[in-house]
Amino acid sequence: MPEPQPPRPAAPVPASAMGRALHALTALFPALGEGSHELNLTADHRDGAVLAISLNVTVTAESVRVDQPADEYMRFFTVLTFALEQSTVHDATLIAATSADRPRACGWEVRQGWLHPIDPAVLQSAVTAHLPADEAASLVICAAPVLHLPR
Repeated sequence: MPEPQPPRPAAPVPASAMGRALHALTALFPALGEGSHELNLTADHRDGAVLAISLNVTVTAESVRVDQPADEYMRFFTVLTFALEQSTVHDATLIAATSADRPRACGWEVRQGWLHPIDPAVLQSAVTAHLPADEAASLVICAAPVLHLPR
C-alpha cells in the first residue's frame, strides 16, 4: 500500500496558512521546554485518508534541533500548514510526548485555523485507549500550553 501523501488542494495554499504554521512551531518549541520531544501530527483529509507524521526535536536553552532529515521536517510542516488552512483537512491533532524520568504528553487540536489545547482528561482517555496499559500508566498527561495566535 503506498504511503499517504500530503494533501493537495485545487488552489494554492494561502501564504497566511504557511505563516501560521511557522508561527505555531516557533511558539510550540519554547512552550514545550528543554528536552527531547516527539511531535505526532494526525490529519484527517476530506477524502477519507488519514495522514500521520512524527517529528523529533530537541530543545535546549540555546537552540532547537530537528532530529530528522530536512525532508521529514518539510513533510511535517506541509501537513501542519494544510491542517491550519482547513480546506482539505477536516480534523487534526498534534500530540507532544516528552522524554524524561517520567514521560509526559500534551496535545492540541486544530480549530478555526489554530492550535488549541486538548483537555487533559480527553487526552488521557485517548491515550489509555491506544497504548498498552503499562505504557499508558507510566505517561503523565499535562495541560498543553496556550499558543498565542499571531496578530
